[in-house]
Amino acid sequence: MTSIEQRTSDWILAERARYVSAGVSTPRLVVTGADGARVIDADGRTFLDFAGGIGCQNTGHRFAPVVEAIQRQADEYLHQCFMVGVYEPYVDTCRLLAELSPCAGDRQKSILVNSGAEANENAVKIARAATGRPAVVVFDNAFHGRTLLTMTMTSKVHPYKAGFGPFAPEVYRAPAPYPYRGITTDDALDGLRKLFKSEVDPQTVACVLLEPVQGEGGFVEMPPDYPARLLELCREHGILYVDDEVQSGVGRTGKMWAVEHYDGVEPDILVSGKSIGGGLPLAAVTGRAELMDAVPPGGLGGTFGGNPLSCAAAVAVLEAVREPEFLSRASQLGDVVRARLDGLASHHAEVGDVRGLGSMVGFELAEQSPDLAKAIVEAAFERGLLLLSCGMYGNVIRLLPALTISDEELEEGLTLLEEAVAAAAA
Repeated sequence: MTSIEQRTSDWILAERARYVSAGVSTPRLVVTGADGARVIDADGRTFLDFAGGIGCQNTGHRFAPVVEAIQRQADEYLHQCFMVGVYEPYVDTCRLLAELSPCAGDRQKSILVNSGAEANENAVKIARAATGRPAVVVFDNAFHGRTLLTMTMTSKVHPYKAGFGPFAPEVYRAPAPYPYRGITTDDALDGLRKLFKSEVDPQTVACVLLEPVQGEGGFVEMPPDYPARLLELCREHGILYVDDEVQSGVGRTGKMWAVEHYDGVEPDILVSGKSIGGGLPLAAVTGRAELMDAVPPGGLGGTFGGNPLSCAAAVAVLEAVREPEFLSRASQLGDVVRARLDGLASHHAEVGDVRGLGSMVGFELAEQSPDLAKAIVEAAFERGLLLLSCGMYGNVIRLLPALTISDEELEEGLTLLEEAVAAAAA
């Protein structure tokens, strides 16, 4: 066994190739430390992190209140299973989710699970139990997870679905607005109405699931009028509206939940995850009490869902993010990033569209190919900046810096991004 001092990135990556399934896609970054907005690799190199573990670090790496809460909880107990013994951190997390819920109804309840995919799957289970209907409607460019049901609901074949069929039944897909590619709110709603005529009776649809900003699908934010008009159509047919905020929630857009940017929209069910656990695995389904209680006792749960450590972290995260100063800072960061990306687009014809809500911002490259995006990510890595691409064609660069990042770090990261785009486009 190689000594710790000799465990370089190359050595660890060689061990990864030997022992870890190739089905898990990983880059050449080997992390040994992280703090705030920065990550340290096995060779001692420091990177500015604009990836955040794919949107899991809105409060930054090792956010002090989270670390302290985890340490306190670890001194008491690590695991109980909520189905064996009730514990306060789980209840506190659900209380905060109720207080912060954007959903319709006066009384809100939640269940806690391990991941966004598990939460989306449970949201469908709850909707089916509450309505007695089997069908689910999802949208183009959606990403809802990798379990069998949520993989079926996800809208991209490679790498998420290829070779993994047959898929779950009673899942139907409608167009989603995509203004840059010419799909308007009217187009999307007309497509949904056509779906109701040609594919599925709306009286059999339990719910629709929509991300207010589609994450993996390309940081496509919904037009201002679309969620309200979709909700109106859902109400017409008795269909529940599920708001998937796994990536867009927990302050990322400058509001606790991105759906709060849309006037008059109160979803029936909210799905949250990623940053809610401050770096620990946690997700939730929240909704009005009569929906959440439609499932008989024992119909929902899981061994590690709402683990005490994750719940302790979530309480610290939600208490911090709900503060007006935190949300205002997130909006301010978004304004700075948006302005810089607009400037980038004005200097590079390859940048076709800058979009997003608050500090959930990205840019789409005009060419529907992943090649330039991959080159930008690689050029950024060489300069000490971690980026992620996304989108149906892999041609969108998304920015997910910690919302606790300093002005100086943000300036440094944006400068490195500009250099990477210039180098990749040359």
